[in-house]
Amino acid sequence: MSNRKKVVFLTGTRADFGKIKALVQVLDTSSDFEPYLFVTGMHLMHEYGYTAIEIDKSGFKNIHRFENHTSEETMDLTLAKTIQGFSSYISQLQPDLIVVHGDRVEALAGAITGSLNNILVAHIEGGEVSGTIDELIRHSVSKLAHLHFVSNKEAKQRLVQMGELPDSVQIIGSPDIDIMFSDQLPSLAEAKAYYELTFEEYAVSLFHPVTTEVERFEEYAKSYVEALIRSGQNYLVVYPNNDLGSTHILKAIEPLKTNPKFRVLPSLRFEYFLVLLKNASFIAGNSSAGIREAPYYGIPTLNVGSRQHNRANSASIVNTAYDVDGIMQGLEKIDGLTIEQTDVDFGSGDSASAFLKVLSSLDFGGTAHQKHFQDLS
Repeated sequence: MSNRKKVVFLTGTRADFGKIKALVQVLDTSSDFEPYLFVTGMHLMHEYGYTAIEIDKSGFKNIHRFENHTSEETMDLTLAKTIQGFSSYISQLQPDLIVVHGDRVEALAGAITGSLNNILVAHIEGGEVSGTIDELIRHSVSKLAHLHFVSNKEAKQRLVQMGELPDSVQIIGSPDIDIMFSDQLPSLAEAKAYYELTFEEYAVSLFHPVTTEVERFEEYAKSYVEALIRSGQNYLVVYPNNDLGSTHILKAIEPLKTNPKFRVLPSLRFEYFLVLLKNASFIAGNSSAGIREAPYYGIPTLNVGSRQHNRANSASIVNTAYDVDGIMQGLEKIDGLTIEQTDVDFGSGDSASAFLKVLSSLDFGGTAHQKHFQDLS
């Protein structure tokens, strides 16, 4: 019987898989751990590219699929369904650790299920702020988690401020940085050929719904698309996530599929996305990729609206409101930006090794499952 510790990673989106992939890989090469993947959410939705196939291509052995989607209007029911499916899975597997990432309902489901079943839960990239419903989910996950792997000292400070024990919070950087500077990335020619992108110069567009502003998002999506068209530039447009309001965005970008200035895709493999981002003129929309990855590559960001409100800023990021004129003015500022080395701190590309080091020194049996709130002195 193997003595390897069973570690379950829960992934619900293309974005969070890109974040945790390096962590899964490093455990997969260790003789002390056996990683498992619980694949759900957008990964199993054909309209968003059925990215579970990309997880299969990664070569990981222990993959379990569970379809949790209800509809974009019922995130609470999706949460409930995910808890039910994940609970059944872990009752059979009996893992030693559950790893969740970020601020999605799938992460919340994993943290709830683990904590209520007396299984250690580790949260990746907690302690960050954004100002939308994502922040509420992220902080909730942190309060349910026993271990925290954060991007920087500011995130650790926030978790300690929330009553988390300092010794439970480890700074490892953002795991996607490991992949960003890997020598295993495809070439630009490969990435362009794979996605049939023929533009010599292009920008990347990633525009997601904001659930707390859903009543106005049809208007916002129309304004955003109109501004992109008016700009006259070439764009690689990637579908939004499937949060409440995504149908408004999908409807707005539908006509772009026949516009020769646009290449519209449901999803991209993370490594290919990184290569295409690194070689883009800029990234537009409201994705965290514009806040995290783009500054590391020296790529300007046009950040539209409130979704990344309070997130780390950089001289390469231009913030605008949702109106057409504001977005157009932001695009003009992008053209005049002089990009210098980023001052944003999300690590140096050694997150996976730091993660493995912490887990290797962890006393799984002795680590407290009962959490305690630490008051600030």
